[in-house]
Amino acid sequence: MSFHYSAEDIRIEDGHILKARLRRGDGEWNDSEIDLNHHIGNNNGHFYWDGENFSGSAEDIEFTIEGDGSVPVLRATLFDQEGNGQRRDVNLSERISNNDGNFNYN
Repeated sequence: MSFHYSAEDIRIEDGHILKARLRRGDGEWNDSEIDLNHHIGNNNGHFYWDGENFSGSAEDIEFTIEGDGSVPVLRATLFDQEGNGQRRDVNLSERISNNDGNFNYN
């Protein structure tokens, strides 16, 4: 199950740190964070998983919940090798989950 179903106060800080309060198995809340720069890269203007440092070649980085609350989206302008910027997005629930109150990268 995606992390956002058991989270509150989800936000991006410094353009690459995903932070939230995540519910643990016992119902309590835990402040958690994950550095998306360790897991997402920019491949010539496109997000890709198992990369790193996407934010080093990105602008206007934002997080939203879309599609009636079912899709946690990271969106940014990513630059390609020629310096052209394109608006791109990635569904964070593809790889990010909540493991007992802590972000987990799958």
